[in-house]
Amino acid sequence: MKRRNRRITIAALVAATALTGWVLPACTTKKEETLAPVTQISGEAGNQTTTTPATQPTAAKAQYITVTSSGVNIRSGAGSGYAALGTAEKGTLYALDGQSGSWYRTWYKNKVAYISASYCKIVQMDKSANAQIEAVISEGYKCLGVTYVYGATRYHDGNGNRLSGFTTSAFDCSSLMQYMYKLGAGINLQVNTRTQIYQGKTVKGDLKRGDLMFFTNASRKNNTGVERVGHVAMYLGDNYILHTASDYAKIEQISTTRWSYYIQSQRII
Repeated sequence: MKRRNRRITIAALVAATALTGWVLPACTTKKEETLAPVTQISGEAGNQTTTTPATQPTAAKAQYITVTSSGVNIRSGAGSGYAALGTAEKGTLYALDGQSGSWYRTWYKNKVAYISASYCKIVQMDKSANAQIEAVISEGYKCLGVTYVYGATRYHDGNGNRLSGFTTSAFDCSSLMQYMYKLGAGINLQVNTRTQIYQGKTVKGDLKRGDLMFFTNASRKNNTGVERVGHVAMYLGDNYILHTASDYAKIEQISTTRWSYYIQSQRII
């Protein structure tokens, strides 16, 4: 006997549930995926782009050496058998220009010189982003150790005309600055501190590497006007200056006494 196929309709099922109390299972649909809200980083809506914060460039470092004890010899070659050119002063800095074995290479009295690494530590400070300023400073490195001579013959007359009698074996404070700026950047500084102070842009705070710092001194502090000016030095950073005063050219920290004599600075570059 053939079985008759029956088609059960939804309406028939509903009627059956009404009579029997049976509950028709609920129809389920696929749940839509919920997305996190879009945060617009930059650009207009519909054209979102994600940006990464720019990384600040790291300043290049100038490296120096300083001796850890007094009486350390500065030698003409990388070894204790080479002639001593002088002795390094504790607390001052010398430019680090390389290394040969256990000896640091530097400059001293316009000559390549060496100091034993056993008696040194390295000091770093930020370089200027301006290559001209670093070139000026590099000329000063070579002159470290050169004897101070008051009134030493200038490299030029203030207008770039070379003067006879000039020598790199003697500088006073303003002649050293004039020499450095001329050789390093081709800039003509005037012949003494009381004329150089009128050059460039005046700055009092926020000193930058390469700025010229002007000071009075014990013999001029009671004068008025420009006659108070008695010394000039170049600021390097971290309270260090390159200058020459009474003994020889050196890099050292500005003392409390010298700060008390400070007048102003001039930015040449």
